[in-house]
Amino acid sequence: MALWGGRFAAGPDAAFQQFNDSLPFDYVLAEQDITGSKAWANALHKVGVLNHDECLQLQQALNELLSEVREDPAAVAVGGDEDIHSFVEAALIAKVGDLAKKLHTGRSRNDQVATDLRLWCREQAGVLQQSLKQTQQALLNLAQREKDTVIPGYTHLQRAQPVLLAHWCLAYVEMLQRDSDRLQDATDRLNKSPLGCGALAGTAYAVDREAIASELGFSEATRNSLDSVSDRDFVVELLSTASLSMLHLSRLAEDLIFYNSGEAGFIELADNVTSGSSLMPQKKNPDALELVRGKSGRVVGSLTGLMMTLKALPLAYNKDMQEDKEGLFDAFTTWQASLAMVTSTLNGLTVNQEACRKSAQGGYANATELADYMVSKGIPFRQAHHNVGELVQQAIQAKKPLEDMSLEAFQAVAPVIEQDVYDWLTLDALLDKRCALGGTSPQRVNEALKAAQQQQQIQVRDANLSDIGAILDLVQHWAGAGENLPRAKDDIVHSINEFAVTEVNGKVMGCASLYIYTTGLAEVRSLGVNPKTEVRGQGRMLVAYLLKKARLLQLNRVIVLTRVPDFFEQQGFRYCSKDTLPEKVMKDCEICPRLANCDELAMEYHLEQPNEQLIFRSVC
Repeated sequence: MALWGGRFAAGPDAAFQQFNDSLPFDYVLAEQDITGSKAWANALHKVGVLNHDECLQLQQALNELLSEVREDPAAVAVGGDEDIHSFVEAALIAKVGDLAKKLHTGRSRNDQVATDLRLWCREQAGVLQQSLKQTQQALLNLAQREKDTVIPGYTHLQRAQPVLLAHWCLAYVEMLQRDSDRLQDATDRLNKSPLGCGALAGTAYAVDREAIASELGFSEATRNSLDSVSDRDFVVELLSTASLSMLHLSRLAEDLIFYNSGEAGFIELADNVTSGSSLMPQKKNPDALELVRGKSGRVVGSLTGLMMTLKALPLAYNKDMQEDKEGLFDAFTTWQASLAMVTSTLNGLTVNQEACRKSAQGGYANATELADYMVSKGIPFRQAHHNVGELVQQAIQAKKPLEDMSLEAFQAVAPVIEQDVYDWLTLDALLDKRCALGGTSPQRVNEALKAAQQQQQIQVRDANLSDIGAILDLVQHWAGAGENLPRAKDDIVHSINEFAVTEVNGKVMGCASLYIYTTGLAEVRSLGVNPKTEVRGQGRMLVAYLLKKARLLQLNRVIVLTRVPDFFEQQGFRYCSKDTLPEKVMKDCEICPRLANCDELAMEYHLEQPNEQLIFRSVC
């Protein structure tokens, strides 16, 4: 049954109906449409459109339908209805009769589909976050087991300088982390409820849209009905995020395809992600990676297609917007499948360490190091660069690497070169000297690997009301130990927006709060980590999180009152005098049980932003 037939003397012909109907693909929104309908039934009950018994009857029918849909979601697609909204209404009429027809009061398919799609996107974003995390973990596992393996680094596909294979892995961990961050940002922006905006002008019933948003898990209700029903920015953002991530996966796939080639021979791919040739029995083709590389274009195509669909649409809703779903559904499916393939490939590959090291030593990869050696002897870099170019020419003609050239040959071009040059030209020396932050030295790579592994285990986020119990336990523990000031549960509830927490495997293991005084002064309170946790680094990550928040608030100076100065010194804090602390902050010390024997030290951190101050009282 169509939801709009009364205006028409005749129904659509078969060709138009097939062209128009969206149920064959929007059936995946069945659970979301039912969930939204349950919230709308409650809203109609509150404004008197439905009485208590009617609302209860509809809720029971919707719950039954939800169970049926979950048992066989594919059956919905062949229901023969125009769209998922028509399907749900027809199914409800079959269960409760004409009562089901009251449910659409004050509601439009326009705000329904906008709500359904946001709910679906929010759910799928969570699934994709886990897939991104799994691929990152596979890269970290490879980096850990091959942390001493050296490979040639390339520019222009020419051997440039040697790098650790772990450094290569961590480069893609960084890319995927940006993908994860973008996905989270997009999810935060889409998490607003359009339900109750009607077709375009809002609803005529005094429903509480904020209550509806809360019931559906949205952060708030949208603010403009015209925009709400026609906004598909969130779909574009998600497709853009998917496209960027697929570009990253495509680049990773290309690297591995080359590393697996006979010409490189750095790795061998496992049988479960490769295939053979129908003609050449010796072949082992990297099909999984080639498909990842190819499917990136498919996802980018979905993004481009939707942008062209939206570019000239007038407000508000237009049927063109039905084209937002197939590309999004396909892109998310493709993205998730590609992440799974890359994860499986990384988990199964083996590395030929000898071939990697031999190749890293070739191609005159130590030429820059020879130039740096000359700079250390007082030669300007530009001159050193020219001299090394001459020496490389000679080495090529002699068919030998730079490190095998005689000292006399070196000195003929640059007399400052001495016997110690050979110590500079070894592979280990090349790596060790790349010790600046972000470099490929073993020390820096080990630090980066450790930090990335911690990041995988620890999530730092703003606290919410469900964290109250865990925060209270942490505060009470450290207050009992005399390290933090005690705080009542009501105080924590009222100031929950000030708290940040660390989460390990879904459990809150650390907390801290940022309190802002009326003067603009800020103080970090209640910093503590569960003493039973085996995951290290949570205190450091909480401090970093709060420093970032301080920068966003345009604070200038961070002050620490602490008994663990070594910890804060490692984070860049420096000692300062307690005399520099404002009197208002020092007055708060009067309730501290250790006031008479205070052994806290004051430290400061400058954020290079104007005006305000930040105070820490903590245990890490």
